[in-house]
Amino acid sequence: MKAIAWLKQYYEPVLYALALSLLVLALVKPSIQLRQQVQHYLLITDVSQSMNAEDEMLNQKKISRIAYAQHLMKQIVHKAPCGTYFSLGIFASDNVAMLQTPLEVCKNLDVITDGIDHLEWRMAWKGNSRLSFAVHAATHIYDALNQPAQMLFFTDGDEAPRVNVTIKQDLSGVQIGEFFTFVGVGGPEKVAITRYNTANKPVGYWPVSENNNAGAVGVTYADPSSDEPDPPVAYAEYDRMLSQLEEEYLKELSAEFKGSYVKGQDQEAFYQSIAAKKATASFVTDYPLRVVYLVLAILLVLASYLPDVLYRRRVEG
Repeated sequence: MKAIAWLKQYYEPVLYALALSLLVLALVKPSIQLRQQVQHYLLITDVSQSMNAEDEMLNQKKISRIAYAQHLMKQIVHKAPCGTYFSLGIFASDNVAMLQTPLEVCKNLDVITDGIDHLEWRMAWKGNSRLSFAVHAATHIYDALNQPAQMLFFTDGDEAPRVNVTIKQDLSGVQIGEFFTFVGVGGPEKVAITRYNTANKPVGYWPVSENNNAGAVGVTYADPSSDEPDPPVAYAEYDRMLSQLEEEYLKELSAEFKGSYVKGQDQEAFYQSIAAKKATASFVTDYPLRVVYLVLAILLVLASYLPDVLYRRRVEG
């Protein structure tokens, strides 16, 4: 009873003291850390030469497959809510390399998008491309991550040398199928592959002669354009190497290890399907409480006037 009587007598300084404490908390500790299930995407991009073929459309302009993949990835990043994490990697030859480890999107948006903007064919360490080997490599990358991730592998499915039963890998033992998605980029029609020099300037189209050992076992394609300012190009239209989105092959490949395939499209339905994927990671995340503290402080200050308001109503009544 004494405590209640004391509060009735000194309610104003008590409320002001509590409001001041909340203001101090808003300044000193504006958030708390809690562990929660969040979405973590590992974005892997094929940087082989066929990704330079220009058969995708964006804003009524024809662009390369790798540029289109970059656009899709940046849209996924920008549409992701705070608390979502992204990692970035590239594929070339028969391996996958990590460029960025998990970064929270709101705190590191510029870093993530800058990494995507700088993806290009000159990052490739070899000129050949073997996707079945890449699946095994991606499995090792996945195992090395600190946190599980939804793996989005952007590729046109075009292999060099062409896949055959001799070099094809058995993927039946791959365990990450439920977290692995091939995202197809490119068109269904065969188009010539633009060739660039060391300055990243287009100099023509890849010639068929550069790939005349397609399907051979153990062939490693060195890319002369990485070292020469004027690499050889197709001398006639019929000599151009042609490429297309190998959609059926990607579907077949993903089915072997219970992965999935989706055509990359700059449409809301595509982005929603990516956002709807199961949350895989468990991170310690900051929960902002500054607004909560400030609102409570304002309510406490307003509450200090409540007895006076009630008293005046009784007197007037």
